[in-house]
Amino acid sequence: MKVLVPIKRVVDYNVKVRVKADNSGVDLANVKMAMNPFCEIAVEEAVRLKEKGVVTEIVAVSIGPKAAQEQLRTAMALGADRSILVETDEEVQPLGIAKALKAIVDEEKPELVILGKQAIDGDNNQTGQMLAALAGMPQGTFASEVNVADGKVKVTREIDGGLQTVELSLPAVVTTDLRLNEPRYASLPNIMKAKKKPLDVKTPADLGVDLTPRVTTEKVEMPPERSAGVKVGSVDELVDKLKNEAKVI
Repeated sequence: MKVLVPIKRVVDYNVKVRVKADNSGVDLANVKMAMNPFCEIAVEEAVRLKEKGVVTEIVAVSIGPKAAQEQLRTAMALGADRSILVETDEEVQPLGIAKALKAIVDEEKPELVILGKQAIDGDNNQTGQMLAALAGMPQGTFASEVNVADGKVKVTREIDGGLQTVELSLPAVVTTDLRLNEPRYASLPNIMKAKKKPLDVKTPADLGVDLTPRVTTEKVEMPPERSAGVKVGSVDELVDKLKNEAKVI
């Protein structure tokens, strides 16, 4: 059984992002980049399925700049067998990514696609759903538990009202939520081995897809700073401030 794991290169979650002086976007100069945390969870789940003997091959794929090879090498150090980079310097958006992944799915024919529910840069939460629609595959989103058996995958989903379990026929698309697992760290020997694993580089033209952005970013700015709080001496003073200063009552 082959599993495809799409991953994305994003600003490391420990880094405080800065906006460009012209407000055209986020300043990425000299900023530490890393694998999207939800993608790490997807890689970990694929590796665990392989350790259980359910999966025989894990293929990591990324759509982005040449530097994304670093994150693909990390995925292979964590347990992926090989990887594919669809190299582009265009700003990649969910629909374009989904189209590229659909082309990869047509080539690789995986029985399961596991990807993060969203990336921490755009927070769109769209790519998995769009891929499932384009590929005509059932989808289980926001997974907190995944079990594969007898040509089906059971996905426990985190929803507003609690948990929902769905059973999907393979091939299927699963998007991962935070509580699915705790990703492991790559060991030094595995990092060295990952350098020798195959990494295939393609272009959008090779796949016959157009990654031209459909959405234009007009302006990016930091959220306004919050004003300092104040202490009040009594309930009456609190009510007075809420009524006359904040005007919320």
